Amino acid sequence: MIGVVDMPKSVNKVILVGNVGKDPEVKYTPSGTPVAKFSLATNEKYKDRSGEWQERTEWHNIVAWQRLAEIVGEYVKKGAKLYIEGKLQTSSWEDRESATRKYRTEIVARDVVLLGSHETGGGTDDRPNRNGTQNQSAYAGSAEITDEDIPF
Repeated sequence: MIGVVDMPKSVNKVILVGNVGKDPEVKYTPSGTPVAKFSLATNEKYKDRSGEWQERTEWHNIVAWQRLAEIVGEYVKKGAKLYIEGKLQTSSWEDRESATRKYRTEIVARDVVLLGSHETGGGTDDRPNRNGTQNQSAYAGSAEITDEDIPF
């Protein structure tokens, strides 16, 4: 007889490996909770209809909360290569000027691993990761993401 596994009804999980577009901005809620916001670029290469290679960049809005926000604010800089794991979250509001409904989809980060930074150019990265432990990920030194950049 085959056993039935109680599976979750849905999954909201995002995994990205990309480069930071600008230095993160860290602010604090009225209750003092830190929140960091920044953008992350992922690149995709594909052949167009004429057989020529094209590159497309997708920009993702990232939000980190609490201790993760503090770590991001301290260690993440423009150009850094990151592994991010999190969930999609969409918020909506009414625009005061146009009175239209606006939407914003963000990735709420649960885990951030510093794979290297644009300035390092190679070697290992001894900065702490989300859990405060040392990250020994090697930086490939190029903008293209390879299998070695993915930490699993």
